[in-house]
Amino acid sequence: MGNISKREIEQLNQKLSNIESSLQINSKKEILKSLEKQSSEKDFWENKKNAQDVLTQISDIRGEIEKVAKLSENLSTLRSLLDESKESEQDVFLEDFENIKREISQFESLSFLCGKYDTCNATISIHAGQGGTEAQDWAEMLFRMYTMYIEKKGWKYNVTNILKGSEVGIATVTFNVIGKYAYGMLKKEHGTHRLVRLSPFNAQNLRQTSFAGVEVIPILEELDRSIEIPDADIEFKATKAGGPGGQNVNKTSTAVQITHIPTGIVVHCSQERSQLQNRERAMLILKGKLWKILEENRLKEISDIKGDYKIAGWGNQIRNYILHPYKLVKDLRTGLESSNPQSVLDGNIDEFLEAQLRIQ
Repeated sequence: MGNISKREIEQLNQKLSNIESSLQINSKKEILKSLEKQSSEKDFWENKKNAQDVLTQISDIRGEIEKVAKLSENLSTLRSLLDESKESEQDVFLEDFENIKREISQFESLSFLCGKYDTCNATISIHAGQGGTEAQDWAEMLFRMYTMYIEKKGWKYNVTNILKGSEVGIATVTFNVIGKYAYGMLKKEHGTHRLVRLSPFNAQNLRQTSFAGVEVIPILEELDRSIEIPDADIEFKATKAGGPGGQNVNKTSTAVQITHIPTGIVVHCSQERSQLQNRERAMLILKGKLWKILEENRLKEISDIKGDYKIAGWGNQIRNYILHPYKLVKDLRTGLESSNPQSVLDGNIDEFLEAQLRIQ
């Protein structure tokens, strides 16, 4: 790499300034003062839920403000060091420059997250496609990829429903992602993911193509009460929870299955210990699914949704993961490629997520 030019530093500085403007940092500083004043009032904790929401807002806004300040400080320090050094000595600052450049680029992605529910937590479902064992193994590989990404982000996740494969892998899994902008960052992972590799499950070691569908919806909680589902459109069934959890887990019907009759959408939930809690959680997931249909089809009323509904993008692959005869991950929407599939499958998908946000 060559020397770092003053023009490159100024371009980064301008980009940071644009991000600060886009995220309305100055306005947020005033909002932060107001929230902090509110949190110091004597009756602040009388409404516990409201208090927790306020503290979350304080943490989020303060985090953005501090991030801008830190990036600005690092950029200013780098500029001073470059001004004080000879051109022949500037190679030692290249790594610092690239790190700041990458951090600014990642932070810039927040300015693209302006959708109604982008700040929400998310529910992700992964379904193995046709292909039996191969597809179920692929679904588990995707589950591992996303959970590793979540852990790298410092977010949390919890599995609400899982059906193991007949031999290996996962037939289907649904899990909640808890993190700031989780839905906004992950929403464009929704679609079909295709894997090409030498099969580890047959003696001939033949090349095999597998598919898995990924569905991403926001966790609406109480943010949107406009999605009302008539009781007549819901079929409810209680089932016995399966999987780990001790002897009692299979003796009581705590797990639930909810079917939305007009669309055929089925939601399972066995996360909570009580049937009522699982039913409430399943209804939240169902509302998220119906909201996504409304958005994608530009419909205004739930009653306009008719007939069987299948995961959007099923059969319309968004990304190829090729492990043989060459190594390549290619996103078919952005054209972004990586020649290191193992790194991608280890959860290093930031570059793909950020590229998706820039084309919306």
